Amino acid sequence: MMIRSAGRCYQILKNYQTSRRFVNSVAIYSYREINDGVLGYKQHTHRFSTELESCKPTISEIDSLSALIRSSLSEIEGSSHCWLNRSAISKDLSGKDGVFLVVVGAFVEDSTFMLEKVKSLQQRYSSLNVIGFQPCRASSSDVVRSRLAKIIMSEHITFPILVSNKSLSEISDRVGYILFKGMEVPLLLHEKDVEFEILDTSIKEIIVQPKEKPGLLHNLRGTWVKPLDAFKEPYLCSPLQNLLLYFPGCIEVDEVNERLFLSDINHHRIIVFDGNGTILDSIGSSPGFEDAEFESCKIMRPAALFYHDSENCLYFVDSENHAIRRADMESRTVETFYPKPNGYKTKGGLLSWIMDKLWSTKAVSSDSEEVDSNLLFYPWHLLKSLENELFILNRSLDTLWIMDLSSGIIKEVVKGSENILEICGPLILEKSSLLKEIPSNSLPQNIANDFSIEGNSHAGLVSSVASFQDNIVICDSDGQVVLKYDKKSKSMSSFDFSNLGVLGLPYWLVSPMESTYAAGFGVPEVHIDHIQNFTLLPGRIDIKINVEIPQNTELVEPLDEDCIWRQTRGTATETLVAKNKAESTEKVGVAQQWYDELDDLASLTQKELDTEEDKTSNSNVQDGNISIDCAVNTSPGTSEVIINAALYLRIKNETNASKEQQLARLINVSNPSGKDKSQTEACVQILSTSKKTPEEFVFLRPLHMRLKINSLNHPKAENSKDIILTDSLVEVNVSLK
Repeated sequence: MMIRSAGRCYQILKNYQTSRRFVNSVAIYSYREINDGVLGYKQHTHRFSTELESCKPTISEIDSLSALIRSSLSEIEGSSHCWLNRSAISKDLSGKDGVFLVVVGAFVEDSTFMLEKVKSLQQRYSSLNVIGFQPCRASSSDVVRSRLAKIIMSEHITFPILVSNKSLSEISDRVGYILFKGMEVPLLLHEKDVEFEILDTSIKEIIVQPKEKPGLLHNLRGTWVKPLDAFKEPYLCSPLQNLLLYFPGCIEVDEVNERLFLSDINHHRIIVFDGNGTILDSIGSSPGFEDAEFESCKIMRPAALFYHDSENCLYFVDSENHAIRRADMESRTVETFYPKPNGYKTKGGLLSWIMDKLWSTKAVSSDSEEVDSNLLFYPWHLLKSLENELFILNRSLDTLWIMDLSSGIIKEVVKGSENILEICGPLILEKSSLLKEIPSNSLPQNIANDFSIEGNSHAGLVSSVASFQDNIVICDSDGQVVLKYDKKSKSMSSFDFSNLGVLGLPYWLVSPMESTYAAGFGVPEVHIDHIQNFTLLPGRIDIKINVEIPQNTELVEPLDEDCIWRQTRGTATETLVAKNKAESTEKVGVAQQWYDELDDLASLTQKELDTEEDKTSNSNVQDGNISIDCAVNTSPGTSEVIINAALYLRIKNETNASKEQQLARLINVSNPSGKDKSQTEACVQILSTSKKTPEEFVFLRPLHMRLKINSLNHPKAENSKDIILTDSLVEVNVSLK
């Protein structure tokens, strides 16, 4: 079945001479067809020559842009320019032999599909340097920066963007792609609507990919596997990562079991909670692509969700992996529903199990080395039809994939919003029309002004709104909040989430193989709140840590054990728990201890049991301070104890401070390592649109501390043969700022 036939002309600007003519231009006409579920491409190439006057911008304008970018690389902000989303440790952009793709003017208007092409190219070509360029007038620079900050967050843009008010008349009115070699000679110029295959082919011809030695890992790797660069987080909005929610975009409900499912998109997880905001479960451990239990599976920016009540399964869009995943709510496991991985019929045996654990990526079935991303290319929305089909749409609502729910096979691909509305228009209208029941002045501005297609208002929010009991639930992605509108009282409020310990310790606070991890991902050095050195005798060391939370903040919930991560290195090994001072010194067996505890519990009344539970849950919180216990066994030599914890806090209200000042303080407290003023300003601009007040935001304050222990030699017994084991107690006081 032929989808459509389209042609696109692009100009090759190689070898341009003094006469300023374009030569060796190529017109590529391509069409796509599907045979047996496989998308194929055919092309016809025709060469021609054309005068420069027929193509804009001119060579001089492109040269000026190249010179502007080169001159601004040495400083983040100058008199006429400003870099956004670029840190001081960003990889060098001044390489003479590098390949640079400059994305021009795609950040003010709605250019989601254009940015999706760029992100896909970043995934394929790790050595490709991508730079955004956004011209603006000096008078509107603040408005443009605010708009850019929201786009960087919502589109998860990781490449730097140069904002300039220098006059480049023809470039300023243009949206498209310019390809450079070493930022000297422009090689290719493409319009914004260029076909992805043409753009991909253009880059492939000039870029030199790092060569890999063939081997076992090379053979196991699928064509979809992303390099490390693909898992970077947007630098400009990184302080928002420590909020409880970070771009909550999509919602689904299970009325029967009274629970809701929320895509916490930029945290790469799905949160399951009840109508009171109590968190019941969490799906996803970190960005990536791996099927496993809820605590271990990896997903990349989950979007729309659909709960299948008869299967007790949650289908969800894994947008940046171009996949549909399925979460079994009973077994608490996630599997890839589409595309089916290679080796779909699992091979048995111990070797297969070991391979799966060592290299836990799943290769997508493909007959070629190319990624066939057009079958599912950044899907976003998910709807269930009456004919047992899944309607999968991209974010721009201009591509529809119709999938058979029983087999997971894509039956048809539909292009164009008009054609799409003929098929699933009633379903989109049914969900998005819920917003019409809410007064427009009760909705956040970004939701009230959301785009519509073919007269269908709020169509872009079809996955962000749902009806639950007597409420309409709405995701305010910019405000980092989930709202609920009570139909009876006609009032709007937000969910106050509790039971935060279920979320565990976030992936960005845990750093296995720390030096390698940091170097590979290009992240800055981890902020350390406290370092202390001890010289002790070898043996058991009980460590008691007293943490004072920052001033003018309050703890939302007691610190949960699941939110603490302890690691030992060197001659130390961690034991299960620290000794309790009230514990009897008499040595008894484990079974006898268990029976004694049962006897103690049997003698307690229900009231005493409740009191005992309260004491247990609050034993690590005293007068606003937090206590963390740890115990290690050491041998002679040096060792280190590393402790990470996630403290969920709120800032206290300051009557004399403005909303912007309160938000800036919130960002600074939650991001102790942050020293970038542009980050704080961008995050304040984003949060200022929220319906929540600054003191209502729950944020995570990371705690990172290291205790360095020098263990002396074992003391000798009187007979000079036996060694003496010692017990030590260390108390550490930490004050957070």
